[in-house]
Amino acid sequence: MYETQAEENPLSRDFTIKSLLKFAFPTIVMMLLMGLYTIVDTIFVARFAGTNALSALNIVCPVINLIVGIGTMLATGGSAIIARKMGAGETVRASQDFTLIIGAGAILGVAIAAFGTVLIDSMIWGLGASRILFSYCREYLFVLLLFTPASIMQVLFQNLIVTAGRPGIGMALGISAGAANILFDYIFMVPLQMGIKGAALGTGIGYLIPTVAGVLFFTVGNGSLHFRKPVMDISILAGSCTNGFSEMVSQGACAVTTFLFNRIMMRLLGEDGVAAITIIIYTQFLLTALYIGFSMGVAPVISYNYGKQDHARLKKVFSICMRFIILVSIVIFGVAIAFGAPLVSFFAKKGTAVYEIARQGFTIFPFSFLFCGLNIFASATFTALSNGKLSAVISFLRTFGLILVFLLILPEFMGVAGVWLAVPMAELLTMVVALFLLYRNFDKKE
Repeated sequence: MYETQAEENPLSRDFTIKSLLKFAFPTIVMMLLMGLYTIVDTIFVARFAGTNALSALNIVCPVINLIVGIGTMLATGGSAIIARKMGAGETVRASQDFTLIIGAGAILGVAIAAFGTVLIDSMIWGLGASRILFSYCREYLFVLLLFTPASIMQVLFQNLIVTAGRPGIGMALGISAGAANILFDYIFMVPLQMGIKGAALGTGIGYLIPTVAGVLFFTVGNGSLHFRKPVMDISILAGSCTNGFSEMVSQGACAVTTFLFNRIMMRLLGEDGVAAITIIIYTQFLLTALYIGFSMGVAPVISYNYGKQDHARLKKVFSICMRFIILVSIVIFGVAIAFGAPLVSFFAKKGTAVYEIARQGFTIFPFSFLFCGLNIFASATFTALSNGKLSAVISFLRTFGLILVFLLILPEFMGVAGVWLAVPMAELLTMVVALFLLYRNFDKKE
């Protein structure tokens, strides 16, 4: 009975490069659209609220990183556990564990919203906001904190719908959420002239769409994964957090490094410098969305075959993924170099100080795209293999450890150029470590 159920799962097929890309395609599109929506959201802020408001986005970004990190940690870590149990034929227990993880995410979201709104002023000053930026930061962050539960839930549902073998629905949710975000951004910021507060409200409404749809999908759907009365097994939550900890490390590290970027650029170039680094960071999210979407899309396949102990298929999938990542890395690097200046012009007018700072950054920063794709995939792969420790090592190195070292050293000798060079150098050294860990691990799987 269990074997029959497992073979009916879309994850159980013998993937070719075409079928694997087809399976991952909805998740890739979802992440690309999320990146595009994020960029559009930022452009609305820059164009209709000003570059100071744009700087404020980056000042409060560390708080958002931590919220997303919590949701992603539960989603990716829990997905690996659930997919592994589905692969082993334990479908009832997989649904019970799924329900437990969703409930934990909802409770955490409410707690963060409550404590965050109480401590908001202290957080903003602590993040390094200037007096000019404080009011912008407070308006944006207060509204967004109210939507924290929905923020965490939408990350959980979008990941776990893929684990349930329905990536197309995940893509549809991503499209709907992003389209709503853009629509409400326009309504709140242009006709209603609500400024940066309107941007936060539009983003929050966007979170609600996948949240509500996810509840409906897993309540009334007839798939193998759906809501069941959970077993209160703390080890499942601990395992999800441990296994997905690399994603939390990644987001937490992004929070710290964004804070450092802001402080250094504020010291070197003031509010214009912070606005420029905001443009680079948000554009980076768009250009790395393909890596992230592909890695998320193939992770359930890796987890499923790992659960079945089908090492031949596991190696085949890994080989396909490596070839895809290498090709895409070269393409994205070329696009970033060729179209860096036009991308910057969407945020800041040509000839302004912000435009010139960001344009110069795009002559150096894109080299990171040659290396970060493999690092993102390697981290996601180890999470899918339930090896959260190695995944966390890769995430720590690329998003915090090495960036911290280079940010503290390079700007002292190279000025602003050292800020732009810190990320490519960190990604390059991390790639060396990631390649060593990947090939050592897969060589053992005969």
